[in-house]
Amino acid sequence: MKTRSKIESYLPRLYGYAFSLCGNHHQAEDLVQECAVKALAANNVPVDKPAYRAWLFRIVRNAFLDHLRREKVAASAMKDAEFINDREFWPGDERFITVLTVKFELAKLPLSHREIIALIDISGLSYEEAAETLGIPKGTVMSRISRARRFLLEAVNTSSVHELPVKKKKKGLK
Repeated sequence: MKTRSKIESYLPRLYGYAFSLCGNHHQAEDLVQECAVKALAANNVPVDKPAYRAWLFRIVRNAFLDHLRREKVAASAMKDAEFINDREFWPGDERFITVLTVKFELAKLPLSHREIIALIDISGLSYEEAAETLGIPKGTVMSRISRARRFLLEAVNTSSVHELPVKKKKKGLK
């Protein structure tokens, strides 16, 4: 398979990961584009599919970290994220509110928690692939994802965003 077509199959997942890191659609697109350029120009490309995928995610992560260093942007940059995306609107208010709540609370988490959730739960990497991407042992990934999920669940459960109660009609009134 040609390198270009291999990269193209990962673009949506790379974009989702990049967006979860930076919280900005345009910056996420730039990170993915930077990843694609670096991957196409690389001489030593992993042959193994899981290694190749982890390598691409690592390029996105490193590009993001480089951007943070260059711009000296605090982790609080997620506060400026655009949380509503036209593709994510569902007719049911409950599901829409749930999605907004999770995104809002995810944005509040520290970068290390957002990053591990984005790699495993959003992008679908295995623990091994996430460990390779982050350059840490698999056991560390397992403990980080456990803590991150617990913090996110606690944040969602204590969130002030809730569906409004539905008023019921009184009997006898039409």
